[in-house]
Amino acid sequence: MRTSVIRPLDQPGDLGWVVLAHGALYASEYSWDNSFEALVARIVAAYAEHHEPEREAAWIAELDGERVGSIFCITGDDLETAKLRVLLVHPSARGHGLGARLVQTCLDFATKADYRRIMLWTTDQQTVARRIYESVGFELIKEEPDHRFGHDLVGQTWARDL
Repeated sequence: MRTSVIRPLDQPGDLGWVVLAHGALYASEYSWDNSFEALVARIVAAYAEHHEPEREAAWIAELDGERVGSIFCITGDDLETAKLRVLLVHPSARGHGLGARLVQTCLDFATKADYRRIMLWTTDQQTVARRIYESVGFELIKEEPDHRFGHDLVGQTWARDL
């Protein structure tokens, strides 16, 4: 039986792993260019340098002691809104419910941190993640064509009240 854990992002190498995993996985699965990895690096660096522990947190999913997933909860554009960022579950760990557990961990934290709403940005390509978001009450509030990461995409903004 495999052992899975969701733990705080607090160990040496966690930050770098989040950037590496996103860059490699999205290049492999979607042929996205390194501008996506650069975006993730900026998100991770901003969190590492400036996050307020009472209002922002990040987690790593592990399967049998190996990092296989991540999620961040950061302050959004206003103090009442949280942002769910950089959700990832490595293909080798899919099917163990880690994506849903990461999202629920983020929602629980955002609720305890007194946010009133949570938002996220994704693309229409992330069908599995979207199913998770929908299952916990996120609603699509905006959708528009976008050119990012070397491709024409459909960007989506999702939100839900807490």
